[in-house]
Amino acid sequence: MATLRSSRALLDHIADESLAAPVRVKEAKERGAPVVGTFCVFTPWELVRAIGGISVSLCSTSEKPIAAAEAHLPRNLCPLIKASYGFALTDTCPYFHFCDIVIGETTCDGKKKMYEYLNRLRPVHVMQLPQTTEGESARALWRAETERLKEVIESFYGRAITDDALREAIRLKNRERRVLNRFFAVARLDPSPLTGLEILAVSDYLKCSMASEEALGVVEELTEALEEERRRGKGREAEGRKRILITGCPLGKSLHKVIRAVEEQGGGAVVAFENCGNLKSSTDLVDESRPPMEAIADRYLHIPCSCMSPNPRRLEFLSRFREEYAVDGVVDVILQACHTYAVESFSVREHLKGLGIPYIAVETDYSQGDEGQLSTRLNAFLEMI
Repeated sequence: MATLRSSRALLDHIADESLAAPVRVKEAKERGAPVVGTFCVFTPWELVRAIGGISVSLCSTSEKPIAAAEAHLPRNLCPLIKASYGFALTDTCPYFHFCDIVIGETTCDGKKKMYEYLNRLRPVHVMQLPQTTEGESARALWRAETERLKEVIESFYGRAITDDALREAIRLKNRERRVLNRFFAVARLDPSPLTGLEILAVSDYLKCSMASEEALGVVEELTEALEEERRRGKGREAEGRKRILITGCPLGKSLHKVIRAVEEQGGGAVVAFENCGNLKSSTDLVDESRPPMEAIADRYLHIPCSCMSPNPRRLEFLSRFREEYAVDGVVDVILQACHTYAVESFSVREHLKGLGIPYIAVETDYSQGDEGQLSTRLNAFLEMI
């Protein structure tokens, strides 16, 4: 058996490869690969892969381009929307620069209207989400929207999406989800051998790796290295830390301040993420035994996003992950002006109270000016648990 690289060496490799991701997108573009920009886990990745394309995330989490975006967008808008539009407007996002077309979705009114302006910079196709996941009418609408997206992609690129290509894409994406789920499960160990920032780094690495076998192999090797190191007794120095699950809005580098407040200042350990991406997007697989377009549509419709009403699966996920990861407390991260997550925080609080799980909601944006305040609040929360 080949000697495993250490987990530290593998995490360093992942960090280096993530920095090189824009170069890989440029190289793929130069080879003639379709490059499709997306904003949400509702966008069916398999349809892009089925034409030999790559999907790049355009969700931005930096405050740098927000001032430019506010020339067109209101100041009291979600920072993710403003940052994403600002990068596109100033042409300072390499992923947007190289993408041919953008696939949007009606997860919130702010993004829906922003897409109208984004369409001036790149062709934008918006998928119309139903308001609920319940009932045959919602299912029929989303299946029709998935078929319409297929037709748009085929027409835009002049390439047919075959069932065989879809089945291959489904198998590959399901493999990626299984690899991620096994990696996430390492944090179930007590104490977890991973920090919250390391969990996010690996998740982001796969997001920008184009689902290559090489990248999947690296994450599998990392998982095995972490498991082996624990068997040899490494990583027990973090015993006694309160185990925290983070839920809510998408996280990115500007919101690492929340994780730092929990782990570095508060002495806690972030062991799971139930937000956009991470466990929410990797838990469910596409059923490989069914007709591919139906299976893809049904799988993506049931993502438990706060834009759906009602949204019982989010509460089911929180109950499940609370037990699987032995969670001591939940931190709900809400971006300013994200109304669906802000409104839903009350039902999340009630649900977790019924389970006896301490909960705190923190509202923030991409600036670092509230880092001290976050540390104070989250320190008090951890002391209370």
